[in-house]
Amino acid sequence: MADGPAGFGHVPVLLERCVALLTPALTRHHPDGSGAILVDATVGAGGHAERFLANLPGLRLIGLDRDPLALDITRTRLTRFADRVTLLRTRYDRIATALTETGCGATGSVDGVLFDLGVSSMQLDRLERGFSYAHDAPLDMRMDPDSPLTAADIVNNYDEAELADVLHRYGEERFARRIAAHIVRRRAVTPLTRTGELVDLLYQAIPAPARRTGGHPAKRTFQALRIAVNDELESLCRALPVALDALTVDGRVVVLAYQSLEDRIVKDVFRNAVASRTPAGLPVELPGHAPEFKSLTRGAERADRAETQRNPRSAGVRLRALQRVQPPQQARRHD
Repeated sequence: MADGPAGFGHVPVLLERCVALLTPALTRHHPDGSGAILVDATVGAGGHAERFLANLPGLRLIGLDRDPLALDITRTRLTRFADRVTLLRTRYDRIATALTETGCGATGSVDGVLFDLGVSSMQLDRLERGFSYAHDAPLDMRMDPDSPLTAADIVNNYDEAELADVLHRYGEERFARRIAAHIVRRRAVTPLTRTGELVDLLYQAIPAPARRTGGHPAKRTFQALRIAVNDELESLCRALPVALDALTVDGRVVVLAYQSLEDRIVKDVFRNAVASRTPAGLPVELPGHAPEFKSLTRGAERADRAETQRNPRSAGVRLRALQRVQPPQQARRHD
């Protein structure tokens, strides 16, 4: 996730493509977006949101984020649109509750949903948050500063097998067991409390030949800890079906994912959404079994060279988008 022009962070990733994909759904009722609702499920510093609100003076936007600092920045940034914006501090897997609280229904009530996943540029640049392995900071990594679990809690309290599982599952780290063993030995002497301490340990744990390829040796471990601290993948698994249910017919969803684990989840959910539920082998589509969605992208779209040069944080992005073409056959239960 990357946000905004100078003063608010970095330029939003694939902004023009997001606008092109979502605008047809947002202008179905009126060219200025009147009568349409866009849910920015990861509003961050408001870069994408600002463009949609400026382009469509009738659009209503509901922005969600778990980070209070992000919401403060967005509130300031979007002041001139305040009468059309509702900002809520919540995780994106609570979209249904957020819609209910804002007077919308949990099913078939919005015209567009945007997810810009991962850690934001603003969070990476706030060194005290501990997301970056390039600078020494507290081992925190919480997107919501009020969440109880920190990266320090994981590295100092999980047993060796649990640590290895986190690093392998969420970081796809092939040296997960070796790293976990080093962490356990180190913390028996003194707890790990700083990102710099963890980076030094990783240089010791990962063999020298492996450190010379595949990017920074701390990248996968830091990704794994961040995902575990913030429950990112499980939240995404819960959020996507709810977001699809929230769309009205002809409504659209766009998801920007930045690493393979996220994109795998999006790909699987979207594949199921566009599949027919008619049993294989039948010559005709059964009534009520047609696909509820169609894909708007062929596979995952990537940023072009010009964008990656302008904004290096867009290099890993994968964009997928769907459009609802049939009403939901059966509403899911939303907790």
